[in-house]
Amino acid sequence: MEGPAQRSWPGRVGRALRAAVVPLALIGLTSLAGVVLGRVYAGDLLTQLVIGAAAGSVLVSVAARRLPSWLVAPVSVAAMVGWTLWSLRLSATRADLPGSLLEVTADAARNGIPRLLTAMIPVEPTPDTVLMPVVAAWLAGLAGAEVALRTGRVLLGYLPAAGLYAAALYVVGPNAEPAIGATVAFVAVAAVGLAAPAAGSAAGGDPAADLAPRVRAAVRVRLAATAALGVALVVGLVALLGPVLAGQVDGRPVDPRRYVEPPQVQTLDENPLIRISGWALNPEQKLLDVSTVRPGAVAPPAGGAPSGGPDGGTDGKPGTADDATDSVRIRLAVLSDYDGVTWRVGATYRNAGRILPATTPARDSTVETVRQQITVADLSGRLLPAVATPSEVSGARVAYDPATGTLIRPEGLTPGLRYTVTSAREKPDNNLLATANVPAGAEVARVLRVAEGVPDPLRRLATQLAEENGAPYARAAAIEQFLAEHYRVVADAPSGHAYPNLGFFLFGPRNAGGQRGTSEQFAAAFAVLGRLSGLPTRVVVGFESTGQGPVRAGDAYAWPEVLFDGLGWVAFDPLPRPDNEPRPVEEDFRPTPEDPPPSEAPAPTVEPTASPEPVAAPDGPAGQGGVSTPVLVAGGSGGLLLLVGALLLTLLAMRRSLTRARLGRGDPGQRIAGAWREVTDALRLAGRPVGSDLAATEVAGRARRALADARAGTVGDGPALDGPAVDELAVDELAALLNQVGFAPGAATPDQAARAAEVATAYVATLRSARPWWRRLLWSVHPTPLRRARRSPR
Repeated sequence: MEGPAQRSWPGRVGRALRAAVVPLALIGLTSLAGVVLGRVYAGDLLTQLVIGAAAGSVLVSVAARRLPSWLVAPVSVAAMVGWTLWSLRLSATRADLPGSLLEVTADAARNGIPRLLTAMIPVEPTPDTVLMPVVAAWLAGLAGAEVALRTGRVLLGYLPAAGLYAAALYVVGPNAEPAIGATVAFVAVAAVGLAAPAAGSAAGGDPAADLAPRVRAAVRVRLAATAALGVALVVGLVALLGPVLAGQVDGRPVDPRRYVEPPQVQTLDENPLIRISGWALNPEQKLLDVSTVRPGAVAPPAGGAPSGGPDGGTDGKPGTADDATDSVRIRLAVLSDYDGVTWRVGATYRNAGRILPATTPARDSTVETVRQQITVADLSGRLLPAVATPSEVSGARVAYDPATGTLIRPEGLTPGLRYTVTSAREKPDNNLLATANVPAGAEVARVLRVAEGVPDPLRRLATQLAEENGAPYARAAAIEQFLAEHYRVVADAPSGHAYPNLGFFLFGPRNAGGQRGTSEQFAAAFAVLGRLSGLPTRVVVGFESTGQGPVRAGDAYAWPEVLFDGLGWVAFDPLPRPDNEPRPVEEDFRPTPEDPPPSEAPAPTVEPTASPEPVAAPDGPAGQGGVSTPVLVAGGSGGLLLLVGALLLTLLAMRRSLTRARLGRGDPGQRIAGAWREVTDALRLAGRPVGSDLAATEVAGRARRALADARAGTVGDGPALDGPAVDELAVDELAALLNQVGFAPGAATPDQAARAAEVATAYVATLRSARPWWRRLLWSVHPTPLRRARRSPR
């Protein structure tokens, strides 16, 4: 029996399918943002979580379509909280992060944006790197669904998803291939949503169903024409903007990671070489506990036998292989920069997950997998010990520098910290060392650089050793042998590796303490002599361990490494053997008496670091008039306001991060200079910019006048100040500290830096309080200080 209900079943199915087109399009558009962002994440967990947020937000709006519009947002936000908490717990479990859900959520909310922008590619989906994408996807889906489904303004409802997609492209930047396929899919899904017949009502009915046949036909024609017009609009925009965007394909996209400063090492860790002498005087101090497991060795196709010193493995001498029965070298730091005074780490660390970026081993090396469980005892700082080169870390949140293969723990080391490191340790073939060449050019200029002021005897010794040995390995072996035969290792030698210290170590009289030192002087002297001989060198600080049991301060030492083509970094051991009696240096090298070594160390050079330059966010198009103004305000405008609010919060976080970096990081001189830049930025924001040609005292005078005008209520149109404020003469004190830093580098004290930060903070707060309330709000998110910070050295 066929009745009207049976005959209307296909119609109901058709209406349901038509009503589902727009929600599915919104889910697809929002999900594509997760697909684009997921290209810089490890695995597909982030993409799955964003797709879930997109589907959940739209489906909640569909299910609550009969509720009042003002009630949908609280219901959807409650569902968002549940999905977000589940996502954070899942990502924490996958990443093996300790802590309760409350601790994980609080940490993710506090550090989500900075860690997302400083994380190493590929980004591991952890709570702090998935929180912002999941929340943004849910809010975009909610705003788009409310506008598109309740008012039928589909094109306007696409704006939140389009903004989220653009934000995902911006965050990825140059760190992935162009998202051509995803962008084409985004346009196609949007066109399908616009081309679908309008649902006509929240319930999905046909708006022309109850009209007369002729009127119904006319309405449907108009609806079809409207849909065609929407599709034509999208296609037209693509046709107009496509060539413009295509012209930018060859240009490198802006990387937002440059706006957020990555984790930094502490001052103590910047030059860990100076810690060698202190450890040598207290050799029984336990620094670590180590347990080592070697799963096995894998040889690359072009590799030779595993018979020699790897990067951080063994020395470069033939016959001293560091196999499974010998000791294991645990690296703490790699120092590549030398300015004639100090060897520095100079690394750029990025937050990383458990799986670290894979490195390509040297073609003539074998690779052995080493897995260690390390427990920290009395070792302090941020540098995290590991066998070279780490590939996986669990049990600790780390930051990683791929150039040196070293790790830090941004929170610092604490006694009892236990972590597990899996490393791919390279072993070059010693049989190839004799004929191996060394690289040259811009790529290795950093490890070939020799600072000015080299003592003449040091240069002549390097020349003598190079003339007697032509091949690169022969030169390196000659330097190693010269140091091992002529000098003595002692535990009580004073620390120091500047040019004068090395000159005294190499050529000073024995009866006055010369020709003796710790591994600090041996490694530093080898590296400098090697660079003077044309060898790319660096210094490594670490520990010699049996691989099992405690690692004590007496196990710490430094060794030099040389870079060879096809073999990578090869470690050398210039330390003399315990039973070796050193020969007098004068037997093999006699510096001329008329050229004594210089007595003063050259002033260290301060390498400028680039600061971020902000990029203004594009303005969203204005909303069109709708059938229901409250719905449009609550939906479309609300979604745009959420996106704008997220942008303002990002700018606020960047400004505060810049201020903290200026006032709290670096040596006292850098912090004083940072406090001065805070004052000059405040003058610019107050409409009193100062030129770079003015002296510090002149700028201080203008700052005093600006402060006096602010107190009198004449700055802009702000109210007069009332209550206590910073003393006007304090700016003169800050200018004097800046001049001291400029004319007497290194003389500033931490107390002076703290005073400079106090003066700058009080001055900025006083000047800001004179502005109208709306300008005070804009003060904290104004991007001008970020642009100026990037143009000038920090």
